[in-house]
Amino acid sequence: MSKSLLTQINAEWITKEKFQPYGQLITPAEDGKSYDVEDAQLNLQNGIPRFYIMRLHHKGRKFHQITRHSLCTQCLGSLEGKDWFIAVAPPSTTPKPDLDKMAAFHIPGNCFIKLEVGTWHAGPYFDHKVVDFYNLELSDTNVVDHFTYNFSTNDNLEFEIIHTRASSRSS
Repeated sequence: MSKSLLTQINAEWITKEKFQPYGQLITPAEDGKSYDVEDAQLNLQNGIPRFYIMRLHHKGRKFHQITRHSLCTQCLGSLEGKDWFIAVAPPSTTPKPDLDKMAAFHIPGNCFIKLEVGTWHAGPYFDHKVVDFYNLELSDTNVVDHFTYNFSTNDNLEFEIIHTRASSRSS
């Protein structure tokens, strides 16, 4: 078996506009604000919602698999203000994500993301030793609604999320 070709994906700082094809960026709002389209538009009616804190350990920024959930939206955010990364491809019901529309984002620790139903995602990834994430999905998402595409097996590809100075906030 030959070694997979490593492709680097540059992570951009997340904005609402850039992330819109994949889901929503949710940022702080003043208490008392009425519900509107800026709030997370959730789809959790297909089961019992599960809101929990998952502890992840540093594993680098390389990946060869990407996953989607077709029964619910998913919300992810880090605790303690720690920044992190995620790779995404647009929502679909096809067995393979659209490589041409795959993107990576650098997410600060003062917000969270909502992935649309069917959004392909790899991560969270981070440079810290350990990061706790809050996660909102269905109680059985990882058992009955976990569709994974393996780039290494199917396309001989592996990806690495990079973050260059050109993609920093100051540019």
